[in-house]
Amino acid sequence: MTYAETIDFLYSQVPMFQNLGAGAYKPGLDTTLALAKYWHNPHKKLRAAVHVGGTNGKGSTAHTLAAILQSAGYKTGLYTSPHLIDFRERIRVNGTPIAEKYVTDFVEEYLAQENLIELHPTFFELTTIMALNYFVECDVDVAIIEVGLGGRLDCTNIIMPCLSIITNISLDHTALLGNTEPEIAHEKAGIIKSGVPIVIGNAHGAVRDVFERKATETNSEIIYASDSPLYSSASVVGNYITYTRTPWGDIQGELTGDCQIENTATILAALKFLERKFEKITKAAVLNGFKNVCELTGFMGRWMVISEGPIKIICDTGHNIGGWILLGAKLKEIASKSQLHMVLGFVNDKDINAIMEQMPTGASYYFASPSVKRGRIAGETALLGAAHNLKGRAFDSVKDAYNAAMNDAKIGDTIFIGGSTFVVADFLSTISLKK
Repeated sequence: MTYAETIDFLYSQVPMFQNLGAGAYKPGLDTTLALAKYWHNPHKKLRAAVHVGGTNGKGSTAHTLAAILQSAGYKTGLYTSPHLIDFRERIRVNGTPIAEKYVTDFVEEYLAQENLIELHPTFFELTTIMALNYFVECDVDVAIIEVGLGGRLDCTNIIMPCLSIITNISLDHTALLGNTEPEIAHEKAGIIKSGVPIVIGNAHGAVRDVFERKATETNSEIIYASDSPLYSSASVVGNYITYTRTPWGDIQGELTGDCQIENTATILAALKFLERKFEKITKAAVLNGFKNVCELTGFMGRWMVISEGPIKIICDTGHNIGGWILLGAKLKEIASKSQLHMVLGFVNDKDINAIMEQMPTGASYYFASPSVKRGRIAGETALLGAAHNLKGRAFDSVKDAYNAAMNDAKIGDTIFIGGSTFVVADFLSTISLKK
């Protein structure tokens, strides 16, 4: 098989949440454990792992921690999802994507085993074992593992980490995880392991009670990062957010979306635990990791500034109500100062009405159909937008919507691309092809 044939098989023959949504979600760990057994249980051979769950901020937290550990001299594996342009983005060692040949060889070995095929693994089950096996073969010092969906029944939950992190809780994937925040918190809390410390980014009320009970059951040390953030202030200075008076001095954070202030509190709280195990974490490593996370890990899509001018172009993968509460405030501020053009698209299983309530009404909208199978048709999105006084046109593709926005925009205007991870993926693929 060529790499292209391998990827086509993974996307088309294995149930993939990106395309099918709930139809590709298989709760439970039995299939994952059966796959792991064939590959000699790589999850039990990791030297160390950090498990990162939560509704929003998982990717930023995982990538920044990986960047810091890399900067400290540790060989660091990083497993995240989804990818934006290339499948190999999901599995990295010290920022370098997994080799095409490894992906192809792994899938060919899977296809040669009839007993494995009969398990009917999902895309995420198969790729999780691929990632864990790759990290073991690369002999990484530590693996940062991002939860795929939920936590308790997510296939990454076969690992035994040295630290668990849950960033926050908001309503997302309610059909699979529950209709209330406490129900979702129960699923997320499933990654808390016996005796393993847990950092919670932000939790209040009944959600906090869920985590307290689970930590008590598992005898796990628990800390809430938002209670006492390990910085005195956070403010945008130039192209960075500067965090003052942290235990590692003043930090410049390369990730600048408003959500990053909360994420940084979580990351710094996690570092206080990780310092116990990873003695080479120094002030220099922390500063370098925060300042250069995108270069070190290949991170993309979080308040990502593509161009500063003459037309400012920004994209962001925020795709649920928790993320859009922060995104909406920032975009409304931009719209109050200059003309804002919004290239938007969604998938079918999101509460679009709640998200649209967060959007600036004075912007120009370009509704797009994401290229994934479960993408919402742009015309339907435009009708929902009109009901929220968001006026614009519908386009068959993100490329067409973006080109229309570029044609309409004038010097000093801002173009934002988002609404779904897959809209950003389509956009980044478009501009990378132009390069």
